[in-house]
Amino acid sequence: MRNRIQGKQLNRTSSHRAAMLRNMAAGLFEHGSIETTMPKAKAVQPFVEKIITLAKQGTFNARRQIESRLNDRKIHSWVADPNVPDSRKENPYFDLPDEGDISFNRYGEVKKAPRLVQHIMSVVGPRFSDRDGGYTRIIRTGRHRFGDGADLVVLQFVGAEEGSEAGGNGTSGRRRQADRRQAFAASLGVEVTPEAEESAAPAEEETPEEAVAEAPAADEAPVEEAASEETAAEEPAAEETPVEEEAPAAEEASAEEEAPAAEEAPAADDEAPAQEEASASEDEGDEDSKG
Repeated sequence: MRNRIQGKQLNRTSSHRAAMLRNMAAGLFEHGSIETTMPKAKAVQPFVEKIITLAKQGTFNARRQIESRLNDRKIHSWVADPNVPDSRKENPYFDLPDEGDISFNRYGEVKKAPRLVQHIMSVVGPRFSDRDGGYTRIIRTGRHRFGDGADLVVLQFVGAEEGSEAGGNGTSGRRRQADRRQAFAASLGVEVTPEAEESAAPAEEETPEEAVAEAPAADEAPVEEAASEETAAEEPAAEETPVEEEAPAAEEASAEEEAPAAEEAPAADDEAPAQEEASASEDEGDEDSKG
C-alpha cells in the first residue's frame, strides 16, 4: 500500500528521480523557462517554488538549505561560447552577465562563471519579493513528443508575459491553418483580404493650449452665423419689393395702351357709314344730271 507517499514515481528509481528534478530545477533557474512533459512539469513545480521561498529569506541558513537540495554549479557559460548564435543569447527573465565575466581554460573547460546558488539568492529571490507563492506556471503548447506522443508543455516564471513565450509555441493550429490557406490562395492568384478591423479610432486628446485657442473661435462662430442668416433674410425681402411694385405699373401701362385702341376701334366703325352715305349722295347726283 502507498500510504503517506506523495508525488509521482515517473517510472524511475528514487535516486534517478531526485537527480532529474535537481537538473530540471537548475535549468529553470538559469534560463527562466524550460520545455518538458506535463507529468514532469507538475512534479518539479512545487520543488522549485519551495526553493524560491527559501531564497526570499536571504539568510545564511536559507542558503545552506538550498545548497543541500541543489548541486551548485557554473551557469551562463553559453553567453561567451562562440558556437552559440547571437539570437539565442537573449533572456527575457534575467540580465545575462558580460562575456568578460566568463572565461575558459586552454582545454575549453569553464574556468570562471556565475554560480547557481548565488544567482538564486541575488536575482531570483528578490524578483518575487512582493509575491506570495505561485512563482511559476505551465503552458500547454499543443505539440506532442515523437515516439510516445506525450504532451509537451512550457514551465516558466511568471512576470514576463510580454512576448512569444506567453503563448507556448507562439502560433496556434488555427493560425497555421489560416496561413496555409492564404498561401494556397496566393499561389492560385486569388487575393485574400483579412477581416476588416474596426475603423473607429479614439479621438486624439487636445492640448490645453489648443482647447483655449478653439474656445473663442467656437463662441464667434454662432455670432457670424446669426449675422449671415439676417443678411440672407434681408436680401430676399429687398428683391421681392421691386417686383411687387413693378407688377402694378406694368398692368396700368398695358391698360392705358388698350384703352386708346378700344376708342379708336369705334371711331373706325363710325367712319364706315359716313363713307357709304357720301357714295350714295354722289350716285343720286349723277342720276339727276342724267335725267
